[in-house]
Amino acid sequence: MRILGVDYGDRHIGLALSDPLLITAQPFGSYELTGRENVDRQYFKDLVAKYDVGEIVLGNPLRMDGSSGTRAEKTRVFAAWLERAVGKPVVLMDERLTTRQALKTLEDEKLRGRKKKDWEDRIAAVIILSTYLESKRSEDDVPEVD
Repeated sequence: MRILGVDYGDRHIGLALSDPLLITAQPFGSYELTGRENVDRQYFKDLVAKYDVGEIVLGNPLRMDGSSGTRAEKTRVFAAWLERAVGKPVVLMDERLTTRQALKTLEDEKLRGRKKKDWEDRIAAVIILSTYLESKRSEDDVPEVD
């Protein structure tokens, strides 16, 4: 089983995929929403089936004070749609500052325009997924209290 990391935007979606042991996150690519629900649904269904995805983690764009805004609401709507579309659980993960981290990571690269945006989305998805994988490992390391 793998976990899919998603950095959701109105049209562009960055994707990252864990390894089967749930240790690392690699950039997978990006997807541009078509606006045709059946096409978009099929893309995600095929992706989940092909890579044995058991869970999806979706970046939740909270405001800096932790409150929800318009973007977070759109993301929750997309999360519900995605969960119904693929039949797998979708977990929302705080993604504050991931785009800034992604841009910092890409600072030295000579990418411009659409190519830069594409990689920015992918790297943001990797950061979201890596953070989630680390939090899962930390939960597993906490001893139970009787």
